[in-house]
Amino acid sequence: MSEHDEWVARDAAVVWHGFTQMASYAENRPIIVDRAEGHELVDIDGRRYLDAISSLWVTTLGHCVPELDDAIKRQLDLGAHSTMLGNGNRVVIELSEALARVVPVDDPHFLYASDGASAVEQALKVAFQHWVNVGSPRSTFLAFGGAYHGDTIGALSLGDDGFGADVFNPLRFPVLRAPRLDDPDCFDVAIRMIAEHAAALVAVVVEPSVQAAGGMLLGVEAGFARLGAACRDHHVPLICDEIATGFGRTGTLFASERCDLRPDIMCLGKGMTAGYLPMSVTVVNDRLYRSFLGDDLGERTLYHGHSYGGNALAAAVALRHLELLDAWDVLANVRERSEELEHLLHDRIAPKPAVREVRLRGLMGGVELAPPDDGLRWGRRVSAAAVDRGVLLRSIGDTVILMPPLTITSRELHRVVHALSDAIDDECAP
Repeated sequence: MSEHDEWVARDAAVVWHGFTQMASYAENRPIIVDRAEGHELVDIDGRRYLDAISSLWVTTLGHCVPELDDAIKRQLDLGAHSTMLGNGNRVVIELSEALARVVPVDDPHFLYASDGASAVEQALKVAFQHWVNVGSPRSTFLAFGGAYHGDTIGALSLGDDGFGADVFNPLRFPVLRAPRLDDPDCFDVAIRMIAEHAAALVAVVVEPSVQAAGGMLLGVEAGFARLGAACRDHHVPLICDEIATGFGRTGTLFASERCDLRPDIMCLGKGMTAGYLPMSVTVVNDRLYRSFLGDDLGERTLYHGHSYGGNALAAAVALRHLELLDAWDVLANVRERSEELEHLLHDRIAPKPAVREVRLRGLMGGVELAPPDDGLRWGRRVSAAAVDRGVLLRSIGDTVILMPPLTITSRELHRVVHALSDAIDDECAP
């Protein structure tokens, strides 16, 4: 047995991997990472892989960035964590002030958690209790087809079927469901639904610009502006889930900016700490926030909080990350590399008979394959073949996802597309 096989066996004996069928885990050729350098992961055998999925969409500037390492080390000397329940922490205040200057939310307030699903759960509870606090209880949410908002029960309810969600149907609450973003009528339908159900709606929830886990489905951005206007006209709060799209992924700091949206509530996560530590935040505008103000320990209080919400180490690296995005002009690189990647994909990938469609916005891409029969697992097979060629990819169904670091270089993009092209040719031959 090779050293790699020994590590895989040890892994399978004790670790339960998310979104993974453990009975076939070893058969799917997992890599066992030993260390990371720049945009690459290095396995226990010394093989290198370009991290073209940003370690599940979280790594923005690459691995082992000295400036981010230093931010954590400085904070570690000051203290790793202190509770935010009823007390404050200097670095969390500084991070919140910095975010307040850039988020497209009016007079924002920040409620911290550790992952995207938790940020969404907080948004649901804030929106729901807001209506209770103002004396007009409501219980209905509107979300879109093809959506994914996380794996906790509330977030799972907002999301559409898929990813095994149907097994939890007895626990999920019903929502009004507009069409998927790739339906040309989705916004017309959603706006009619808002007008019809406005008196019952707690909030409308949407991923602006791109439905990420839905397979990188792209929405017409002018339609989001119309959706936001409809929410304002009918006094229905708008929740924008920017867990995946936030912090530069689409070429602007937040996708809501591309869509001319100013949400009442925004959910942020994933790239918030550049992939260093778990952190998310629910951003709430001042109008909703003020509905929670009242007597100490009174019924208007939001009785919600997480033990590690507002972790000081995570806040320190998130603050430094925000500074570097600006200092390094990272968004300019995203826009330039996005244009280059679009040309590469349309020249080398889109014409292949095995490819149904190529979708890209910023550095969020999906290559949807067109297997002739069910059960061929083309997405899984193509991703594995790319990994064999030193490029780490992962599929959602038969859509191969491309989410490279925001600091990706032109040379590295060519490496990604070359590996993907060869993988499709080898695995999807007629």
